[in-house]
Amino acid sequence: MTVETEYRSFGLPRRKAAHVLPVSAATALLKSGEARPASLLPFGNGRSYGDSCLNSKGVLADMRALNRIIDFNPMDGTVTAQAGVLLSDLITHVGPHGYFLPVVPGTRFVTLGGAIANDVHGKNHHRRGTFGCHVEALMLLKSDGSTYECGPDVNRQLFRATVGGMGLTGMILSATIRLMKVGSVDVEERVTPFSSLDEYFDLAEAADTDNEYAVAWIDQLATGSRAGRGLLLTANHSEDGRPFVPASKARLSVPFRSPFSLLNGLSISLFNAVYHWAKGRSGDVRRSSYGSYFFPLDGVRNWNRLYGPDGLLQHQSVVPEEAARKAVPALLEATREAGHASFLTVLKRFGSIESPGVLSFPRPGYTLTLDFPNDGERTRTLLERLDRITVEAGGAVNPYKDARMGPDVFAASFPGWRKLEEMRDPAFMSDFWRRTAVRLLEDQEAHRHAAQ
Repeated sequence: MTVETEYRSFGLPRRKAAHVLPVSAATALLKSGEARPASLLPFGNGRSYGDSCLNSKGVLADMRALNRIIDFNPMDGTVTAQAGVLLSDLITHVGPHGYFLPVVPGTRFVTLGGAIANDVHGKNHHRRGTFGCHVEALMLLKSDGSTYECGPDVNRQLFRATVGGMGLTGMILSATIRLMKVGSVDVEERVTPFSSLDEYFDLAEAADTDNEYAVAWIDQLATGSRAGRGLLLTANHSEDGRPFVPASKARLSVPFRSPFSLLNGLSISLFNAVYHWAKGRSGDVRRSSYGSYFFPLDGVRNWNRLYGPDGLLQHQSVVPEEAARKAVPALLEATREAGHASFLTVLKRFGSIESPGVLSFPRPGYTLTLDFPNDGERTRTLLERLDRITVEAGGAVNPYKDARMGPDVFAASFPGWRKLEEMRDPAFMSDFWRRTAVRLLEDQEAHRHAAQ
């Protein structure tokens, strides 16, 4: 029996009840070999922004009950855990022993399985690549009833499809991760203001060379002489060996979803001015806790409610390095011309470390992240324009953050998408894959019939 409840992505406002199976029932169904085609999708902790974690025509398997840390070896720096364990729990477990996760996304409330399925990246892609680069092994349950051990040298093709495969190759049960040895989980952070995007690009490569972590905040609404201004935030783990202190719990909370968006041009302009003044006053190095540097938004529970009843739509793109000085300003200018304000505008440089995942998003170049209150067709029109700018620059749009890109943009961003389709477990499907890859296959079949 399935349970009906609210299972939504972090960005979308959908309140329609989803059919959900406890993970125990889902694994039993898979082991029986009786799962129907396109009927199932693993669901982690609901931190995906788009619809890659949803299956409105099927059933979600709630993975959070698989939350046990199986083994930690402080001698060789590896940890094995079930797929539903949160990254926050892994950090708390290994941090006191002088280890940290080699790659973390912008929130610690992501499951281990979700981090692999989305092949998440962090502020140190230039040094460590994606999360998938550090997966030594994983156990995958498929609808043929069998469990497969996968890794860089074991069932390699299935492993490569599973890393960044958005949960479509089967159910990840557990994984072994190689950790990063650090002097402290906290960091020494330096803030460097820049007055234009050209100045940022001049700083970016050296910042990556000299630092473990580097990310830029952009004042997206700044115009005229201030256009392109921002802050470059670089950091390295402290070597002082201070005792591990877990990240503090959120002290603030947004108690309910506002009937209208509280994030508009005026409120964001005020925030940007205050943030730029307060954060950018000093170029001195200062110590920051790992929670405040890596996961600043985790300090406010349910912050996505600020975007109003229709949620938020995020657009993350990556463009080649040689195209970035034209494409990034064009993306920012397009948002201003459309009258949209992005609350969080982040610019990072990806390095050349290749992910094992066949559908991994990061590639050499610059990645820009913008998010907007969902204002219906007006917002979607803007995002389609951002898609065009990205694709014409030879770039890609991030599927893990997407809720509406068309099949043509997906194919242009990931010309090798068929490799994942070939390895997809027939029992697994998502709204995203149905909207993009399945539609491409249907169009291809229709054209073939029309040509006969």
